[in-house]
Amino acid sequence: MDVAVLGCGRWGTFLAWYVNKVGHKVMLWGREQSRNFNGLRESRKNEYLLLPEEIELTSSLEQALSFAEIIIISISAQELRSFAKVLSTLNSQGKTFILCMKGIEASSGKRLTQVFSEEVGKNINLAVWVGPGHVQDFVKNIPNCMVIGSDNIEVTKKIAGAFNSELIRFYYGQDLIGNEIGAATKNVMGIAAGMLDGLNYSSLKGSLMARGTREISRLIRAMGGNDVTIYGLSHLGDYEATLFSMHSHNRKFGEVFVEGKPFDKLAEGVSTIKALKELSNLYEIELPICNALYEIIFEHKNAKATLEELFLRPLKYEFQ
Repeated sequence: MDVAVLGCGRWGTFLAWYVNKVGHKVMLWGREQSRNFNGLRESRKNEYLLLPEEIELTSSLEQALSFAEIIIISISAQELRSFAKVLSTLNSQGKTFILCMKGIEASSGKRLTQVFSEEVGKNINLAVWVGPGHVQDFVKNIPNCMVIGSDNIEVTKKIAGAFNSELIRFYYGQDLIGNEIGAATKNVMGIAAGMLDGLNYSSLKGSLMARGTREISRLIRAMGGNDVTIYGLSHLGDYEATLFSMHSHNRKFGEVFVEGKPFDKLAEGVSTIKALKELSNLYEIELPICNALYEIIFEHKNAKATLEELFLRPLKYEFQ
């Protein structure tokens, strides 16, 4: 099968490497002016892996789309709408698109499949690829489990069957709303975990896990999804890779934020916090953890005091 991967950052480059590894022809697209793309073109490697010679590189979207039957997109979630507008001008008839990002559009609170469908069209094969795993582990042959989700079960089965291997074992996502919201919000919980680490409150991460899953499950239910999905691979299953791993950009962002240090990597959870503010208002759902993070990052409230108030507030029933 011919597959194009659009986006040559850490995850996109890994996806090209992985899809080639499981036996498919791959073309990797990057922007001509991209430092990542130029580095790959010069040396075929980044700080994580070496690309096999059989993976083609291109800076032409037209070439990438015409090459492939399956199109994997791995870019910043907040850039998806403008990118999809460009794709809508190209021939995408009969293609299957897979979104491999974890986020929510900050300005609207819309899920990424909604954003993509609005720009490219609803009559397309569209899926998401989410769940736990770090490039640093996969390239060392450390396996993990992930989820393919779509509104069309046949599309889900086709993708999972094509890419399943001993390195990544795929499960069928049965709830697209829950999988998308769960995947995006685990990054938010990762930021909270990093802040607790930075404040030397790491022991509170157990409370964060318990309360975070319940908080987001209420939101998913209000949005029309299955609240049980939050306890699957897309959210709770990704906690180890996000709340505890040294590789997690979101956890690291939270840690250095409370330490007053700069952070130069992409932490998608920051924009997702803005989106959750929109969703909280839209669905009239209280999201205490997400709201506390919004106050800390965007309203510049004291992180230590805000998180202490959140986790150490007066006695109350655990379940209500």
